[in-house]
Amino acid sequence: MMTITLLLSVIVMNAQIKNTKTETVKIYGNCGMCKSKIEKAGNLKNIAKVDWNEDTKMATLTYDESKTNQDEILKRIALVGYDSEKFLAPADVYSKLPSCCQYDREAKVPVKVDAVSGATKMVMNDHTTMSENENQLQSVFDNYFLVKEALVKTDSKTASAKSKELLTSIEAVKMETLKMDIHMVWMKILKELTADAKSISETQDIKKQRDFFKSLSKNTYELIKVSKPTEAIYYQYCPMQDANWLSKENAVKNPYYGSQMLTCGKTVETIK
Repeated sequence: MMTITLLLSVIVMNAQIKNTKTETVKIYGNCGMCKSKIEKAGNLKNIAKVDWNEDTKMATLTYDESKTNQDEILKRIALVGYDSEKFLAPADVYSKLPSCCQYDREAKVPVKVDAVSGATKMVMNDHTTMSENENQLQSVFDNYFLVKEALVKTDSKTASAKSKELLTSIEAVKMETLKMDIHMVWMKILKELTADAKSISETQDIKKQRDFFKSLSKNTYELIKVSKPTEAIYYQYCPMQDANWLSKENAVKNPYYGSQMLTCGKTVETIK
């Protein structure tokens, strides 16, 4: 009965995850608490599933290879304190694990960015600004600001055109090259970010465009904040719409009303 139940769960899981690839890797840990944290960190709904065995220390990774890969799964697991044969968990994170979870660590080289056969490994450095690989996000941000400017001018045709360019820049991002903290946010917002850009591009109804821009701005804010921009970005708020937007200048130019109430709003945060 247990075998049948396990088989059924695997069948259901594989039906939900498309372009399925399955691999087995070693992940270090000790107990049931480790199992819970390892699997929670590695799992992504309809994208990746991790099943870790605390006796053998082996994990079965099942994932959609068009959306993620083994390295990205193991990076997420390393960031919650668990080494694999590829990635070393940060020492400060490992040290905070409960004593029952602190497995014997083998000597490993900390993860660095090395171009090896075209592959890019992550840098665990919270003080690093956008690297060369993360500059690809600049195109996303630049196109966001062009959409915003079009809405300020109540120019729905241009807003639609610039949203198409935004959509192209979103689709061009190679998420496996992003630093882990940025990667995690990107995975979280990608679906909504893509949907909002697409929705704005497909209509020239300015009211609808502005409605979609609210969610687009919320998700772009999360991304730009974790990306640590080199120039100040201003997060601004419209009380009439109870909505925010991002601007490269501190002066308020409201994209939700344009010339009707151009200066309605205020700067609530400076990101830099």
